[in-house]
Amino acid sequence: MPAWTDQLRFAFQPVVNLATGSVAALEILARPERGDVLTAARRSADVDAELAGLAVRSAAHQETLLPLHVNVFATTLAELPGLTALRKAVHDVGRRPWEITIDVGGPFTHVPRRALLEAVAGLRQDGYRVCVDGVGDGDLPLRLLGDLAPDLVKLDASLCAELDDDRGGRAAVAAMRQLCEVLGGVLAVEGVETERQYAAVRAAGAQLAQGFLFAPPARRPAAHVYLPEPRDGYGPVASGYAGGIASGALPPPSGPPVTQFLQPAALLPMSASAGSVRSHLTGFPGVSGVLLVDPDGVPVRAIDRDRFLLSLSGRYGHALYADRPALRLADRPRTVGADATAWEVLDVVADGDRDRTGDDVAVVDEQGRCMGVVHLADILRALAESRVEEAARLNPLTRLPGSDAVNAEVDRRVGDGRAFALSWLDVDGFKQVNDGAGFAAGDALIRAVGQALARTAAELPASRVGHIGGDDFLVLAGPDDLEPFAAAVLDVPWSAGGLPVTLSLATVVCAPGSVTGHAQAAAALAPLKKAAKSITGASSWVLGQPRAQGHEVRRGRRRGD
Repeated sequence: MPAWTDQLRFAFQPVVNLATGSVAALEILARPERGDVLTAARRSADVDAELAGLAVRSAAHQETLLPLHVNVFATTLAELPGLTALRKAVHDVGRRPWEITIDVGGPFTHVPRRALLEAVAGLRQDGYRVCVDGVGDGDLPLRLLGDLAPDLVKLDASLCAELDDDRGGRAAVAAMRQLCEVLGGVLAVEGVETERQYAAVRAAGAQLAQGFLFAPPARRPAAHVYLPEPRDGYGPVASGYAGGIASGALPPPSGPPVTQFLQPAALLPMSASAGSVRSHLTGFPGVSGVLLVDPDGVPVRAIDRDRFLLSLSGRYGHALYADRPALRLADRPRTVGADATAWEVLDVVADGDRDRTGDDVAVVDEQGRCMGVVHLADILRALAESRVEEAARLNPLTRLPGSDAVNAEVDRRVGDGRAFALSWLDVDGFKQVNDGAGFAAGDALIRAVGQALARTAAELPASRVGHIGGDDFLVLAGPDDLEPFAAAVLDVPWSAGGLPVTLSLATVVCAPGSVTGHAQAAAALAPLKKAAKSITGASSWVLGQPRAQGHEVRRGRRRGD
C-alpha cells in the first residue's frame, strides 16, 4: 500500500429516500488526516482509482448491507476505464457490481467525451450504477448529461442553500426531475441542512437527498436518520403524472415510479445454506427477507424472514435444514422492471399467493439483475396519498381535472418533440343560459358536455381533457384525433331548460419546436378563441397554428360569408 494510505480515514453519509424515510445507500467520503490526498487524486487517475478501491474496502469493515456510493473524477474514468483497483476491491470484499454506484464528478471540460462515454458504458455492462455528481454548479454540458443518461443525478449543495425561497432554484430542480424521468434516472439533492430546505426539496420533486439534517458524515454508518414531518404548504414528493379519476377523463394514473421506493436488498448466492441465511437475518434485524441470486445477480429464489425463521424454529427444524441449501425453504421471487410503476407492483402482488401478500418485490434492471426491493407498505401509502391529491384536483361538477394536468402533459410533449393539438371549448353566452334557464339547468349542461368529452377521450388514449372552471374546457389530442372531439360536442343539438345552446371550439396545432411550453400554446390559442366566438348562429370551430397568419373555419360561417 502507498504510504499516504496510513493517514487516510473514511466517513459515511446516508443517502435518504424521501418517499420512505429510509437510508437507500451510503456515500463513502475520504477524510485524510494529513496531506492533500484529494488534490493528488484530482491530478492522478491512478491515485483516484486506488482511493475508490480503499473506500469499498473500508465499508467492508462496517458490516453494512447497504449499497455504496464511491466518488471518482471524470478524468479518471476517461484515462482508466477499467478502474482495476476498484473492481478488485469489490471482488475481494464480496460485493457485487450492482451494489456500487460510481459518483462521477467534474471537471468535465477537458475530458475526452468519447472515452468517458465508453468507460461509463463498460461499467454499466458489468452491472455498476452510474451517478453524475455536483450537477448545477459545475461545467457539465446538458448534452453530455443526456448522453451519459445516468442512473442517478445529484444536484450540487449550492442549489439547496436558498431553495425554500428561490423560485428559480425550485424550477431548476423540477426541470431536472423531469429530465431524469425521460432518461430513466433518479434525482438526488445534496446539502439539505434545514427543515425548510427539506420541505422545498420534496416539493420540487427530488427523490433522494443527503445533508446534515438527516445525518452528518461519520466514521460509522448512521443506524437512524432524522426525518422531519412534512410541513403544511408543501406536498409530498412529486410522483410524475397527475391524472384524473373521472371515467374517460384521463387514462388510469400511472402512479409514482417504483425506483422512488427502492430499498437495499439482502443478497446471497444460490448455494447459501439455511444456517447462513439465518445468521444473516438474525444479524440484521431490519432485513425483511433475503434474495438468492445467481452469479450474474439475477434473483432465483426469495426467502421471507418470518416464514423462514418459523420453519427453523419448529421441532427438528434446525436439524433438518441448518446445513442444507436454503433453496428448500425459498419461494419464486416476485419481480418488476426498473421502469415499473407502483400500480404494477400491486398487480404483481395481487396475482400471487395470498400468504405472500406482504413479501418484498424485487426490482430488476434490463439484464434481470437485482437493483433492490420495494416494500408493500411503502407502495400502499404512496398510492393512497396520490389518490387524495388527485381527488382534490378534480372539478366537483364534472369530476375532470383542472388545467394543471393538461398543461403538464403539454410540457411533456413539447419536451419529447411531439406534435399536438390544444383546444379550448366553451358555451356561448353561458351567463344568459344561467339567467334564462337557471343554475341547475346550466350545471346539467356543463356536466353533459364534460361527459361527452370524457367518453371521447376514453377512446383516444393519447388525449387529455380538463375542466378549467365555469363553462371552459381544455382538450389535448394528437393532430389527427380532432374530428371525434368536434363531432362529440359540436354536432349535438345542446339545450338548457328547453333553450337551444351553441358551443365554440378553438384549436391550435403545434408542430415540434413551434412552442416552448404550455404558456406559449395558450397564448397562441387566445386569438383563435376570439375568432370562434365571433361566429354566431351555430356551434363553431376555428383552427390555426402558432405565429401563422389567419386561421381555418372548420364549423360555422364568418359574418358576411
